[in-house]
Amino acid sequence: MGPGTRDALIDAAAGLLDEGGVEAVTLREVGRRVGVSHNAPYKHFANKETLLAAVAARELQRRVAIPPETRERRPSPEEELRATMHRYIAWAREHPARFKLVFGAWSVDSQELGTAAHSAQAQLTGIVTAAQDTGALPPGDPVRLASLFRALAHGGADLASAGHLAPDGKGHASPEQLIDDLLGYLRVAAEAAHPPTSRSGPASSTSSPA
Repeated sequence: MGPGTRDALIDAAAGLLDEGGVEAVTLREVGRRVGVSHNAPYKHFANKETLLAAVAARELQRRVAIPPETRERRPSPEEELRATMHRYIAWAREHPARFKLVFGAWSVDSQELGTAAHSAQAQLTGIVTAAQDTGALPPGDPVRLASLFRALAHGGADLASAGHLAPDGKGHASPEQLIDDLLGYLRVAAEAAHPPTSRSGPASSTSSPA
């Protein structure tokens, strides 16, 4: 069986995850949905945990992928960060089981998942660093600042999914609006840390009186 079968098995596992959570995912059912023998999935995955790790890795890889329209538009780092976090929230709300899987506790050592997680973290940190370089975000540890955005996105998505956050209800905002608020507050902080200098410059103390 080639890589196409492996991808099909991951697709089937993701579908089962959406339908019934982690408990619904079994290698036997995944194989049945793909139309292979019940032993065939074991040629790609040692057990259920390695299959779930592959699902999580693919989800993270998709988070790293930049939509073609975004690449063509060449947004500023601040706009790219905003769009990235908005997409992140949309994914968390549309696929809550996948979201919880990715950021849950892992007992299996998966190089594929580790690489995907590192790439996702590096991309977000890189966007934050670029926004700092342009003055849209204040100086400081970019990893910590990236964690602030991710924590807000996580919490906002969870609250909204549970009905505790909505523009016309609790919290008076959507998760995306909270991200926009945070960007606005941080821009103010960045401008305060680096106030613009006057073009005319300070008056000379050696000028002669009229």
